[in-house]
Amino acid sequence: MSLKIRLSRGGAKKRPFYRIVVADSRSPRDGRYIEKVGTFNPLLPRDSEDRIQLDTDRVKHWLSNGALPTDRVLRFLDAEGLMKREPRNNPEKAKPGKKRLEREEAKRAAEEEKAAAAAEAEKEAAEKKAAEKEAAEKEAAETETADAAAATEEEADEKATDEVAAEEAKEASE
Repeated sequence: MSLKIRLSRGGAKKRPFYRIVVADSRSPRDGRYIEKVGTFNPLLPRDSEDRIQLDTDRVKHWLSNGALPTDRVLRFLDAEGLMKREPRNNPEKAKPGKKRLEREEAKRAAEEEKAAAAAEAEKEAAEKKAAEKEAAEKEAAETETADAAAATEEEADEKATDEVAAEEAKEASE
């Protein structure tokens, strides 16, 4: 007969209370048991002395007769110093699920797309500003050239007028 030291649930709906029992492994959870060796009340605070009560002598007796504790009861026995429980390590449990990974990937892709669009808009704004600056410089250069040409024409007209006046004065003096 395979013996287990396990929890047997009692108490009202949403008000759990557990007996720590030694039972045949084939019997139902809340069914027949061989001996009650303690109680566990999860509603009490963790530091309360009444939360877990064990009859350590009887637990030692049943452990020596080959009874195996369940994981939860093994935690209690480890806290009492009756057995040693090795902590479990399941790194796969901490990994996010498939749907969460898909959502994060979609979010990251949207952020990258948004950043690329912002960079493109910034680049276009810089190009537009450079083009406006170049057009303004070109217009200023054309204005300067036109002013210089107009000034040259005025000087040429003045010179021509001066030469004509000088020739007329020369002809008149002769």
